[in-house]
Amino acid sequence: MNYTYEYPRPAATTDMIIVTREAPHKLLLIQRKNPPFQGQWALPGGFLDENETLETCAYRELKEETNIEGIILNQFKTYSEPGRDPRGRTISTVFWGTAPSKIAQTAEAADDAASLDWFALDNLPRLAFDHNQVLDEALETILSQYNEPK
Repeated sequence: MNYTYEYPRPAATTDMIIVTREAPHKLLLIQRKNPPFQGQWALPGGFLDENETLETCAYRELKEETNIEGIILNQFKTYSEPGRDPRGRTISTVFWGTAPSKIAQTAEAADDAASLDWFALDNLPRLAFDHNQVLDEALETILSQYNEPK
């Protein structure tokens, strides 16, 4: 039996906030290779594949865009504000993790990332999409794990 509904089908994505484990903490950002926001900095992330869990998508996208693997990702929050992505209705689940220096050193840009860099938390660039808002909400939670103010 084929079920179809007359409801819109928003896209699902994951975004990852990766912070170095050792202080001073730095945030991993990718420079976007493709539109929209081509050339701007953003959190690593991407679209959910069919028959893929959000967790699997998060680990896959992190590996594809940054070559980072072997860290634990924790689900933070889902963002669903209409208009957050100019390509269409997109709902993104944000994950976060910390990378020890050994893993952080393996990061390299690939796939949809033109380049990547680690940024000091007090010197972040303007980011694509709503990623500045995401970080404003998430960094306090993440750093509280270390009992440190943002």
